[in-house]
Amino acid sequence: MKLTNAQSHALGVVDARMAELSDWCATIFDFAETAWREYRSAEWYVTRLRAEGFTVEEGSGGMPTAFCAEWSNGDGPVIGMYAEYDAVPGNCQAATTSRQPRDGVGFQAGGHTDPHSGLGVSTLGGLLATKAAMEKHGIKGGLRYTGEPAEKVRGSKPIHAAKGYYDGLAAMLSFHPFYMLPMCNTVRWDTHCGAAYSMIYRFICDAPETWGSTDGAPIPQSHSDVRAPGANDALMTMYQSSKVLREAMLPHQGGWSVSEAILTAGQATADNLPAGLAEIQYMMRVPTVEMADRITAVLDRNAEAAAAMTGCRVERHWVCKSRPGLANHAMAEVVWAAMQEVGTPVWDTAAMDVAREIQRNLGIEPMPAPFIEELGQLIAPQEAEAILRRDLPPSQLNSTSDDYTDMTWHAPTARFYVARPALKAPTGVVYPPWVMNALGGIPATIDPMLRCAAKIIAASAIRLLEDPAAREAAMTEFKHRTAGDAMIEPLCDYDPPIHFRWPEYVETARGRDWWIPSGMQGA
Repeated sequence: MKLTNAQSHALGVVDARMAELSDWCATIFDFAETAWREYRSAEWYVTRLRAEGFTVEEGSGGMPTAFCAEWSNGDGPVIGMYAEYDAVPGNCQAATTSRQPRDGVGFQAGGHTDPHSGLGVSTLGGLLATKAAMEKHGIKGGLRYTGEPAEKVRGSKPIHAAKGYYDGLAAMLSFHPFYMLPMCNTVRWDTHCGAAYSMIYRFICDAPETWGSTDGAPIPQSHSDVRAPGANDALMTMYQSSKVLREAMLPHQGGWSVSEAILTAGQATADNLPAGLAEIQYMMRVPTVEMADRITAVLDRNAEAAAAMTGCRVERHWVCKSRPGLANHAMAEVVWAAMQEVGTPVWDTAAMDVAREIQRNLGIEPMPAPFIEELGQLIAPQEAEAILRRDLPPSQLNSTSDDYTDMTWHAPTARFYVARPALKAPTGVVYPPWVMNALGGIPATIDPMLRCAAKIIAASAIRLLEDPAAREAAMTEFKHRTAGDAMIEPLCDYDPPIHFRWPEYVETARGRDWWIPSGMQGA
């Protein structure tokens, strides 16, 4: 594919704005705000987009840290892109070559692992380059750019999808930094990510005085109701029973997982009262919606039993219901063509020096070529697909999980991956997680991904805007794949779960801190 003048112009805009993109990425990296609490990050994007001429709806879909930005250059097709910016609790890491938390907080604070800081700024760079090329070359059409909080709990996209934010798009471009081989410098072909459900079970012990009573009469004597097991026991019963039954929830084949996180237990200073409230969150990643429903049925039974055993009542609150992904070969070919023109990220001597310094600090002999070879290689979508399917049963159509999948049911979508820095390891050595986190924040090591991904996004978007045949092929395939009974409608039938005790930064008389005080750095 030979680049058009507009595509070449867009790529030049990315190069011209790289200093800004690098600074912006560092800003979001340092914010490191976690799911549903990305206040500063969302505000930064809204302010930046308005300064760039976009009309922005804040709090889209009823989510305070989401947004929807739009810009039009006249009647024509609208291309969708998006930013993610949530970090992960317990992964606080400074942009340095040794393990240390960011200033003012401890290791338990949020940190970017994928990194979404680089994901969001890469797409922003592609968006702004596309806009500049449209203006310069008189390309008609529009751009829609959504801010997607809480990706780590599959939060915003099922909600945005159900509320129509992806409707009417000619195409959607979905980028993610590489995180597993062979999905590095390639585009997904057939096997897209699977379904995901997440829910919170809230156990409430608000009538402990009736525990063990046969006639509803209160337990005599003040404070004797502490004998009621209460919410903590309910949570532990739920945790243990579900752990025991986990292997029985699904067959022993294919990629699936169920994990849990304990959220709220607020009785730390109570001495003689039963725990009144406890919450446990479950996240399941499975190939199909049917499998998710089966697991949910088991968890529901366990929760009811745990509540009945401990004198509690239980509520189930949805965090997400996300659909499996839908392929679109025509879209994959558009992005693959752009990827071949742009090439792979290139790490210079400064980046190599950073990598070798990390190795040296870990007691590893610095390597002449410290990054894995795959970072500098393109892999055709069909070839990556064949490798991906080696360990999957033929009947399994989807694998792993990511909530971009909800977009695929509303617009022709391409999902692609660009290399992020990853180090070679000597035989028998496994790098600690902080290494990847740090490499995602150090400008010398993350900027090559920013530049490359932004260019691929811009080249793909301009191709779709300029090439009616490419758009028509993608839309025809999309309509065929979603026709009749094949269509899975949005599963979201719940309000945004924004009111739970999600980990966050707090302002206290002691200053700004993580909700687990920074003095607790022993983790």
